[in-house]
Amino acid sequence: MARIRIPSTIVIIFVTVQTGFLLFMYARYSSFMPQSEEKPSQVHILILSSWRSGSSFVGQLFSQHPSVFYLMEPAWHVWVTMYQNSAKVLHMAVRDLVRSVFLCDMSVFDAYMPWKRNLSDLFQWAASRALCSVPACDSFQRADITSEMACKTLCGRYPFSKVEEACKTYSHVVIKEVRFFDLKVLYPLLTDPSLNLKIIHLVRDPRAVVKSREQSVKALARDNGIVLSTNGTKVEDSKYKVMQEVCRSHVQIYETATLKPPNFLKDRYLMVRFEDLVRDPLSEISEMYKFADLSLTPRLKSWIYNITHGQGPGKKKEAFKITSRDAVSVSQAWRNVLSFQKVKKIQEVCKGAINILGYQLVDSEKEQRDLTLDLVLPRRQNQFSWSSFNPKH
Repeated sequence: MARIRIPSTIVIIFVTVQTGFLLFMYARYSSFMPQSEEKPSQVHILILSSWRSGSSFVGQLFSQHPSVFYLMEPAWHVWVTMYQNSAKVLHMAVRDLVRSVFLCDMSVFDAYMPWKRNLSDLFQWAASRALCSVPACDSFQRADITSEMACKTLCGRYPFSKVEEACKTYSHVVIKEVRFFDLKVLYPLLTDPSLNLKIIHLVRDPRAVVKSREQSVKALARDNGIVLSTNGTKVEDSKYKVMQEVCRSHVQIYETATLKPPNFLKDRYLMVRFEDLVRDPLSEISEMYKFADLSLTPRLKSWIYNITHGQGPGKKKEAFKITSRDAVSVSQAWRNVLSFQKVKKIQEVCKGAINILGYQLVDSEKEQRDLTLDLVLPRRQNQFSWSSFNPKH
């Protein structure tokens, strides 16, 4: 079936006009109506991270929960449609799409997929248990742990309207996104009375991120170009310019949330380090679930144990898949795989993030290879109450 291509400039104009109208109506409504103390019935969770930071794994920890409607990186559609623009320019369109998804209004995808759609037209749709079980698909029940392969085989031809239908039946809507580089962009969502938004900020040691990115060079090339504003040209990040931007964004997000944050962020921001998560999965996941007003079920406990206690670090072809692996080995693999010259370069461009996020720099190849030397600094006892740890000063 032929698919209609809409020029990115038309989409940008459409999104800009739509956003302007919504902001105008909200401002007008707010000036006449008192602020309601009552929160929306649904809870909205944004998993905020960057590529190759373990965010797909964290997404699955929420996706497999029977109370959660989950989508993995729906803003991929924005970037694919308007790839000639920069990440900064696309922030507004991404934010508007995320807001609509949180409100279960899937008509927002009309701007990016104007053809008649099935579930399988949505990016990484099979990573969502909610789209693989009733009412989206009759093949699985809500309490089932689903696999992408089985879901793709059985559920792909269901109509796209099932996305919205399913979303409205869940108490929690969770979105995982890697396309926000500034926390302040999300302020309109955090102050939106129609949303009950909380943010989980997932970070990972930049050296481990680079090791993982090297397994996915071609897959990340277009996104790299958008991050570096190359007008649509794909980029391989051999000089770590993208990593520099990613590290800068994590510092900006963390500092904005913890250094004189606005009152509306109180109890709505949680920092999670991937390394802490894989070392003590049940404790960390319990903390995330408590933050999100969810409970850990026995079936989920069993699944989490199995998924984090596999054999080996996983294969290159599994770079974007959630398979059973030795999670601790995965988190430390960079120390044996990367050359010390690469590590030194990464430490140069990401030194600020490495320090503030609680990781230890290495000064020699001997330190890098010595796995008895723990490079993940312990959490401080006097933690900032809105974050899961305080950086070392």
